[in-house]
Amino acid sequence: MNATDDAGGHGAPSPTERELRFRMTYSRLLGSLFLAGFLSYGVGSGIVDSIVGDADAVTTIPDRETLLAFGALLMLLNTGVDIGKGVLFFPVLEGYSKRIALVYLSALIAQVVLMDIGVLLVLTLVPLAQLAVEAGGATPDWIAGLGSLLPDANTIAYNMGQAVLSFGGVFLCWLLLRTGLIPRWLAALGLAGYVLHGVGSVAELYGIGIGLFLLIPGGIFEVVLAFWLLIKGFDREAYARGFRLEERLV
Repeated sequence: MNATDDAGGHGAPSPTERELRFRMTYSRLLGSLFLAGFLSYGVGSGIVDSIVGDADAVTTIPDRETLLAFGALLMLLNTGVDIGKGVLFFPVLEGYSKRIALVYLSALIAQVVLMDIGVLLVLTLVPLAQLAVEAGGATPDWIAGLGSLLPDANTIAYNMGQAVLSFGGVFLCWLLLRTGLIPRWLAALGLAGYVLHGVGSVAELYGIGIGLFLLIPGGIFEVVLAFWLLIKGFDREAYARGFRLEERLV
């Protein structure tokens, strides 16, 4: 083998070169997951809220069971999407900080568990509504009480999940800001957005209705990040430094 081949000029590409060939594919997959999660949970939550938000939801659910189940399914699909984001981000972040990679992945797992619990609580409205139908006439007080309590429980689970997500997101964006994997202005927006979102989520748990307003910066960050990854991808040099694929290929 001559010197050129050994350097990778005409022979097999070095591990780093092989890894960089997948940079845009990897980035686009991550960007797609951010958009998919945004749409899946957002649309599903909108459908579910339009049904369970009514004062007489328990009596009207039997006529809209299919739509409620469809909305809940969209919300549950977000589980795979968010865990997928954590798994795909892990090797990118690990080269810089394995602890932060684990924190972000753990935060996403805890978030989806909490949010899924909330969705399952909402789905218990279906058998509860059936009991109300079988009771006939006036809905028993205990059924009406549970009918209003379960959507509230879903809201609490959601805000707890978002608070946990924000905790992991702050560490994620701090690392992105430090490493230059994405533009620093975008990482700074994400850092501020997740801090505000976390404050808003905790405030909602205490009955202070500011969560929706404080969600906006973080929401903008995730949408812009998704399109940035789809179009530009991670910074080439920062991606190569952090991934350290040459240490894993045999």
